[in-house]
Amino acid sequence: MAVLDRPLASTSARVRPRRTWVGVLIGVLVGVLAVTSLFVGVSDVSPTTVLRGGEESDAAFLLVASRIPRTVAVLLVGASLGIAGLIMQMLVRNKFVEPSTTGVTEFATLGMLVTIVFLPGLAVVGKMAVAAAFGLFGTWVFLRVVRFVPVRQLVLVPLVGIMLGGVVAAVTTFFAYRLDLLQSLGQWSQGSFATVMQGRYEFLWIAGAMVVVAWIAADRFSVIGLGEEFATNLGLDYRRVVAVGMVIIAVITAAVLVTAGMIPFLGLVVPNVVSLLIGDNVRRAIPWVAGIGAVFVLACDLVARVVRMPYEIPLSVVVGIVGAALFLWLLLRKGSRAH
Repeated sequence: MAVLDRPLASTSARVRPRRTWVGVLIGVLVGVLAVTSLFVGVSDVSPTTVLRGGEESDAAFLLVASRIPRTVAVLLVGASLGIAGLIMQMLVRNKFVEPSTTGVTEFATLGMLVTIVFLPGLAVVGKMAVAAAFGLFGTWVFLRVVRFVPVRQLVLVPLVGIMLGGVVAAVTTFFAYRLDLLQSLGQWSQGSFATVMQGRYEFLWIAGAMVVVAWIAADRFSVIGLGEEFATNLGLDYRRVVAVGMVIIAVITAAVLVTAGMIPFLGLVVPNVVSLLIGDNVRRAIPWVAGIGAVFVLACDLVARVVRMPYEIPLSVVVGIVGAALFLWLLLRKGSRAH
């Protein structure tokens, strides 16, 4: 046995430095992309113009009022949405689900439409609360529907979620069309940070707080991912942990929707990439998901700002193209393994 243990120990010793270097690389990329994000845009803002002051003081004002809030918002969205997807995958025990493929985002959008129709003067925090309540209800509906799926195949579960989301989106679009609110609805359906500035992104810190809650309950989510019977046998309150996970997912989805709109595939792709790198331990995966999610959204946001035709491309378009390609790759990869 001692002889057999040596190759395993040496392999583990080789893998850990690789993970360490990958983690360092992610941290460096976050820093580099965040600094680059501060100085990329239509207006001329550079370290030279900011330090020069005087006649160029507008550059410093723009940096504080727009560029820094936008960069912070991008970081918070990338980290929080990735973790929301990770928790959703633990609850459903399926690697191909996230808020935008389970109907949660569509339910939250329906909540936004309800506030526009019945509570037009509601404050932003109220809109977020209503959207979170609808998102929480959507999470519950999806979990209930999945229980009745006869065949628990990997691909079938997200297809059920996509169909559920499609029905809710169709209902939302119908009422928005009848009430002449399609333009208002489009503001939430297109994910973009173009309008983010000081005073209009602070609710994302609530999503950041949900990340902390997820970190505290990480071990419980890892056990939940092993199944209800296993978690119950270990003495874990399965329903309570699921309820906490549902609240985290709903609040993050609502905060992102109110601030930046819909951003698809992020919570799907990032947790799967992290799973390939370090496995399915939630506590160990959360920092990696947060870092890679931030890098992914920062890079897509920079592409959206650099490629203007003639206006800034919505972030959801860039993330959708890249995320859809990675989603198809993951599907084909799982399909080839199944055969």
